[in-house]
Amino acid sequence: MQIGVGHTLPAQNLHVFQARRASFKCRQTSPLNPSTKPNPCSQKPLSSACFSTESTRQHLSSLEKLLQKTNEAEPEQVITKPPINGSIGNKGKLLLEGLNLSRIWPETKAAEEMSPRHLNRLQRLLSKSNMEYSPRNSLGSRWREYHGCNDWSGLLDPLDENLRREVVRYGEFVQSAYHGFHSNPAMSTNQAPLPRHVALPDRSYKLTKSLYATSSIGLPDWVDDVAPDLGWMTQRSSWIGYVAVCDDRREIQRMGRRDIVIALRGTATCMEWAENLRTQLVRIPESDNPTQKVECGFLSLHKTPGAHVPSLAESVVEEVKRLMETYKGETLSITITGHSLGAALSLLVADEISSCATHVPPIAVFSFGGPRVGNKGFVNRLNEKKVKVLRIVNNQDLITRVPGIFIGEGSNQQQQEDLQKKQRNDGFGKVFDMIDNNNPWAYFHVGTELRVDTKMSPYLKPNADMTCCHDLEAYLHLVDGFLSSNCPFRSNAKRSLVKLVNDQRSNMKQLYTHKSLSLNLERDQLRVPIPSCLPSPSG
Repeated sequence: MQIGVGHTLPAQNLHVFQARRASFKCRQTSPLNPSTKPNPCSQKPLSSACFSTESTRQHLSSLEKLLQKTNEAEPEQVITKPPINGSIGNKGKLLLEGLNLSRIWPETKAAEEMSPRHLNRLQRLLSKSNMEYSPRNSLGSRWREYHGCNDWSGLLDPLDENLRREVVRYGEFVQSAYHGFHSNPAMSTNQAPLPRHVALPDRSYKLTKSLYATSSIGLPDWVDDVAPDLGWMTQRSSWIGYVAVCDDRREIQRMGRRDIVIALRGTATCMEWAENLRTQLVRIPESDNPTQKVECGFLSLHKTPGAHVPSLAESVVEEVKRLMETYKGETLSITITGHSLGAALSLLVADEISSCATHVPPIAVFSFGGPRVGNKGFVNRLNEKKVKVLRIVNNQDLITRVPGIFIGEGSNQQQQEDLQKKQRNDGFGKVFDMIDNNNPWAYFHVGTELRVDTKMSPYLKPNADMTCCHDLEAYLHLVDGFLSSNCPFRSNAKRSLVKLVNDQRSNMKQLYTHKSLSLNLERDQLRVPIPSCLPSPSG
């Protein structure tokens, strides 16, 4: 394409443009091409030849070639339409688009995201009804590494593609626990619950046991008289998850073992909310060490039996023992996954299972948006039992920062190193230990952390509210797009945006919500089948 000055500027303004071009040309280096050599004309008086139209045409032609070469190296090109009827406006538009101004002014980033390539990707993600996964690579002999035997060292930053898929897959087991509960949340107070059908996200697994959690506290009888419509929200016992086992030979071969999954949902009933607020640390009943403590409310939901159902602890131990006996001689693994309250209970379940038999298979916990559960003694207890924990944390999720204040702010590597330095002083170390062991809010996180950030998503608002930041689907969306801590959201993310747009429309950037409407995606097309009852926003 040849761009002549006579075609882009009026004749009366030509001398002004030529004077500016001469000033640009006579600089020692070009801001667009720093490798250019100093121009000799910068040392000589300007002559009339420098202002010739022909030299200007040549310079613009060279500039255009340089820009074309730069655009060819870019992974994402701005697709433009050819000029129509050779109009001045279209030619000027081509030149401006070729400059790729988003590299110079960040404010133009939104305009770049509106390119046909981005819109095609958005339409593809919004039109999916089924989830798309990364290729199912064989884990083979490395399955223990992906199950946390080395605390996922070298797999998190950058995030290994196989681990990404495993994390998202286990998160979807938790989603099926949410759907299984909300499809029929009520429980009979007069008889044992009937078997429950749960649509598992992976057909290679089969459900073997339903799990129930019971609160040790109850509401006064007058509550039913004042608010009779609360129904299942006030029941003490509720379905909270399930146990499933891989039953497909090809999948067992791919994973390198037969996997037992325990999936636990988050908070849904009033009684569960009430237990969440019982934040004092209490001693673990089975522990001989009085310094090993966990939150009172979580322990209550874990240990309390219901009128017609056993406790969560009893049920899960009984089922794991049965499966271990059924598949005796095979290579087994136990994976416990949960979100919010389910993430907290996952740690207590892992602690319970780890000592239920002499040769327990490797245990790993994949938790999403989990709160703190116990003190430093509880952390040491799980480490001694070799329970591996991968905590997926959203940087904007406040639930991951509670309970606990001042002391026990976390268990990341830097804080642990600082703590060890302080404890080199024996006197101060004893004081610090005394505070840890006696402070009722001295909580510590357990395990290895994978930290994602809502602000990294090109689709979510950077100031998304707490509901969105704690939402499980938002977590899976962020994990699916995570590359590393210093990289942007990956452009080839495969997870559908249908559920995210449906559940978090107010927290999506208007750029995409408006475009989804302009793409004629009707509301019923975006809606993922969910129960008529209202799920807990904080799960």
